Amino acid sequence: MSDQKNQTGKRPADAGEGAASALRVLPSLDGLERRAAIVTALQAETGIDEAMIETLVRRFYAAVQADPFIGPVFAARIADWEPHLQRMMAFWSSVALMSGRYHGQPMQKHLPLPIHADHFDRWLAIFKETALEVCPPKAAAHFLERAQRIAESLELGIAGQQGVMLAKDQRYRPASAG
Repeated sequence: MSDQKNQTGKRPADAGEGAASALRVLPSLDGLERRAAIVTALQAETGIDEAMIETLVRRFYAAVQADPFIGPVFAARIADWEPHLQRMMAFWSSVALMSGRYHGQPMQKHLPLPIHADHFDRWLAIFKETALEVCPPKAAAHFLERAQRIAESLELGIAGQQGVMLAKDQRYRPASAG
């Protein structure tokens, strides 16, 4: 990504060079037009589209459901998978394409879960395997970088909720996790 800065004097969010370029050349557009330009640039750069997101989400959660370690965490909370899959497609559209489709609070949903570093590691391993299977390399890299950030953020939030302040590169494993 170039070192050029947007109108605020800061580099655009890590959205890919095409999207950063769209931010620089389209300052006069309103919010919706600007977002559409960013989505178009990201799609052109990575090949990600809504169909790819749907394929990734459906295959990933099929693998999650079958996983003996994290599958039970999901099974205990999700009875009807289709609404969850639709939410996750909107979430990943917002994360990967900055589409603005998702309007939930992921941290609040994850704070009460009985999960820790090992769960996030397994989630990431399944996500990586799935992304590499269904996405071209640039798209997979785009998804994986964001998945890593999401996992780190959620793990940090869950640790904090439990009164544990993690140091840089420290992982959350409660004493009960063994």
